[in-house]
Amino acid sequence: MKKIILMALILTLSPSFIYAEDSFFSFKRKSETEVQATQISVEGSERVAPSTIISYMDIKPGDEYTQADLSKALKNLYATGLFADVNIRQNGRDLIVTVLENPVINRVVFDGNEQLEDGALAAEISTRPRAVYIRNDVRNDVNRIQELYRRSGQYSAEITPQIIKLDQNRIDIVFEVNEGPKSTIKGIKFVGNTEFSDADLRSVISSKEDRWYRFLSSDDRYDPDRVSFDQELLRRHYLKNGYVDFNVVTSNAELSQDNESFFITFTVEEGKRYKVRNVAVDANALRNVNNDELAQVITLSEGNYYSSEDMEDSVDALTKKLGDLQYAFARIRPDIDRVSSNTMVDVTFRAQETQRVFVEEINIKGNSRTLDKVLRREFDVVEGDPFSSTKVAKAEKDLQSLDFFNKVVVKPRPGSAPDQTIIDVEVEEKSTGEVSIGAGFSTSDGPLADLKIRERNFLGKGQDVLLGTTLAGERTEFDLSFTEPYFFNRDLAAGVDLFHVTKDLQDESSYDQKTTGAALRMSYPLSQKLRQQLKYRFQVNEIDKVDSSASRFIRDQEGERTTSAISQMLNYDNLNSTINPTNGYRLWLNTELAGLGGDAKYVSAKTGGSYFHPVTKNVVFNTLAEVGAIEGYSDENVQINERFFIGSRTLRGFEYGGLGPRDTSTDDSLGGNYFYRGSSELTFPSGLPEEMNIKLHAFTDYGTIWGIDDKGADIADESSLRASIGVGLSWLSPLGPVRVDIAQPILDEDFDKDEIFKFDFGTRF
Repeated sequence: MKKIILMALILTLSPSFIYAEDSFFSFKRKSETEVQATQISVEGSERVAPSTIISYMDIKPGDEYTQADLSKALKNLYATGLFADVNIRQNGRDLIVTVLENPVINRVVFDGNEQLEDGALAAEISTRPRAVYIRNDVRNDVNRIQELYRRSGQYSAEITPQIIKLDQNRIDIVFEVNEGPKSTIKGIKFVGNTEFSDADLRSVISSKEDRWYRFLSSDDRYDPDRVSFDQELLRRHYLKNGYVDFNVVTSNAELSQDNESFFITFTVEEGKRYKVRNVAVDANALRNVNNDELAQVITLSEGNYYSSEDMEDSVDALTKKLGDLQYAFARIRPDIDRVSSNTMVDVTFRAQETQRVFVEEINIKGNSRTLDKVLRREFDVVEGDPFSSTKVAKAEKDLQSLDFFNKVVVKPRPGSAPDQTIIDVEVEEKSTGEVSIGAGFSTSDGPLADLKIRERNFLGKGQDVLLGTTLAGERTEFDLSFTEPYFFNRDLAAGVDLFHVTKDLQDESSYDQKTTGAALRMSYPLSQKLRQQLKYRFQVNEIDKVDSSASRFIRDQEGERTTSAISQMLNYDNLNSTINPTNGYRLWLNTELAGLGGDAKYVSAKTGGSYFHPVTKNVVFNTLAEVGAIEGYSDENVQINERFFIGSRTLRGFEYGGLGPRDTSTDDSLGGNYFYRGSSELTFPSGLPEEMNIKLHAFTDYGTIWGIDDKGADIADESSLRASIGVGLSWLSPLGPVRVDIAQPILDEDFDKDEIFKFDFGTRF
């Protein structure tokens, strides 16, 4: 006890001694734990060189080390992922490192997977053949595969990795997949909705409840990303209908006890529905801009319910209008002020100050194959022109319409000076070569098949080359065509066509027809929506295999006849879509003169129009009218292969050639020199889910055809009106478009041929 007290007193009185003693003790501990490695040897290595293993340790022969250094070396070796087991032991001053190398992966195999292909799974995992096996990587790959199956709607999928040992420390890894049943959505319900029913909101979202007819769709499989998107769709729907304060509180997905289905519940707060009280434009910050002029393009109307769609359309229209006034970067900020006393809002579109700009440069990126000039010619502006947002938007649309690119992005950005702008064009090219095989059936042509080889961007110049053949029960056709869309570097499309067509017209007129020829054509715009085509055609027509009992008017025309003709076509297109129009109209005028050489001498003309009008959002009305005439000259009569034939597709309820002049003694259709026809059709939803793409049609067709140059006692030729009414069903199926029509003639002649049922089916694959 006295010794302890004495030592404490000495330490208290001598700080320098404390420091010295502490240093002494520390030195003594260090000298006891630090050892010099005279030699390091490696045991168990097969593929990895001993020198490489030693380099991972950070301890070299001759280095001094501690136990902490050995622990760090052990961790370093494990961190390489090359070893399943590592042991470091001391033998005197020597270190002996014993390793058990991880095996090398020979193959990665998937077993039991049907929903997802091997290639799709292999692309998503990190485990690869000829790589070193790492247990943690395989575990992560199992989780990744399960996530892929969850995204495809199979939440009960089980993945079990199996290791098959081979010689030379190699292994095969087999991911055994038990896909289990698809996790479908059994129910979708909404909580908090009073203004819209559950059925209304189910039609808005992309997730769908499981139904038998959705066997070709994946919308009825649970996908958390799709549910998140559904929340945005709900928000858009309510904002479109005036519910400015709408909010999705929660979206819960509950998995059933058998892990085979989900029940989704959306909890919403609808809020109040607002009307627009006042709409104003404030562009006072911009020089030489009239507020009243801008207000004319606004689609948001006072007194109507607020609509986010009208708001967005108004912002776009104002931006384009200002762009046309050379305010390239004008920004429209809509301010929405709620009126506290009632459910009204005031909307003010404020334009931020910008200045007029000009196009400094057009930069194009991503076109490794397509020539720059092919893209530049779609722009109505060039370097140095005043900037126009409308023209730039049109150029972007035109580039997309070329169908040469997967992606087209056209963005203006500030140039080298405040009054300059640079237009960046970024494209992602896609394959423009096509090999298509078609199959189908038509009540007009019978079973059909076709093969087409096409290159729409030949040599990157935008040229179109087509080689095609069609084989049908009553028609065979071979075509070869070439089109240069910008002949002489102008908006002048020029092309050449070669064709050979055979038709079996035995049922209609007791003969076969062969047509072989070529055509030269060019087309050019007369205005933004009006285009004209000029064409020269030379062909040889042959009427053969005339039945011995055929009409004398057909027997007299058996043999070959050459046609040398020039024609023009005017086309005015104001439709909102060329593929599936719902609004707008199209007008056409075709004229042709034959007789510049050859046997045929005639003048013909056809003109007509088609008009589409949306009655409601999902109901479209279409009406069509067309009239045509052909007359021979220089004492030449119009031959049967030159006359008009209508029916089937052009006048439903009647066969092709089922109405018009006919030899009653042989029942052969002779065609006519004059015709007119019309059609009115209403297209509306079928009542089935929209994703099935099934629509119903109600229509009436009317028209007539008459007049031939030769007359005879047995010729029935009546110009009386024919008409039919009918209903139809169209289905844009995954295998191709299907159309079924049932039509009943209500005005006809005794000698006409009816066609009550018409069916068309075709596809490309």
